[in-house]
Amino acid sequence: MLEASEGVRAMAYKTILLHLDGGPRDEKALDIALNVASAEQAHLVALRVIHPFYPALGAFGDAASGVIADMQRDYLDEAEAAASSLRKTAEQRAGQAGIPLEWRQEEGPADDIVPLQARYADLTITSQIDPDSVDAPRKRGLPIQLVMESGRPMLVVPYAGNFDTMGKHILVAWNGGREATRAINDAMPFLRRAELVSVLSINPRQADHIAGFDISKLIARHGVKAEAVRTVSGDVSVGDLLLSEAADLNADMIVMGAYGHSRIREFILGGASQKILESMTVPVLMSH
Repeated sequence: MLEASEGVRAMAYKTILLHLDGGPRDEKALDIALNVASAEQAHLVALRVIHPFYPALGAFGDAASGVIADMQRDYLDEAEAAASSLRKTAEQRAGQAGIPLEWRQEEGPADDIVPLQARYADLTITSQIDPDSVDAPRKRGLPIQLVMESGRPMLVVPYAGNFDTMGKHILVAWNGGREATRAINDAMPFLRRAELVSVLSINPRQADHIAGFDISKLIARHGVKAEAVRTVSGDVSVGDLLLSEAADLNADMIVMGAYGHSRIREFILGGASQKILESMTVPVLMSH
């Protein structure tokens, strides 16, 4: 176990982007964003993206254009009303907490808008996609696209559960790679506030184990109480093992690198990244 020491000044989150997709978890994500912004004394940007509505044309015959226009108008009216209500809630809670809040609202594809807006923030907070939601197929690729295209860290909030004490015990997934190194640096504001950081190496070679100890020492020099932990996966997938270790250690947050490659805006994820995005049980900070 490495005790915290007086550390070097680390990066800070001074502008936080909160992506709101109109889903049932928006208010929970707002609460987390307000807590992070308060701890960091940050400017919070709440971005509500209204996705265009494109109904199937063939279902309406000759009257298609008129029916579709009515449906699109109703859809936008409903989305605008919900966004207005959420804006009032966000402004009220931010005002009570003394946090500067900027509201942005755009209409268009979220996978185009959000990564661009994220480049002008130190951290982006978004919600995990609920696989049972009607628009899950459309939203499924957004989280990884966001982290891969923005060049910024992304905090994903699970669609189920409450996370009022997020970040007291953080599990870091460490494999000695560039992405994991970047994630540790990008997560430093969270790591510095944690009571304990467990740096987990899975199936480590000897060199990896040494590296896990070395990165724990680096983290400790930033004023963080850190420990190096290792385990062997056996027949269990890395993603499942990460979630299992988080539960066994009672960790309330995971920090990890996001892995994949791009080809015409399509991303093929590493197994662990995919598994965590689909099955996370605690908030996850990812960087690429």
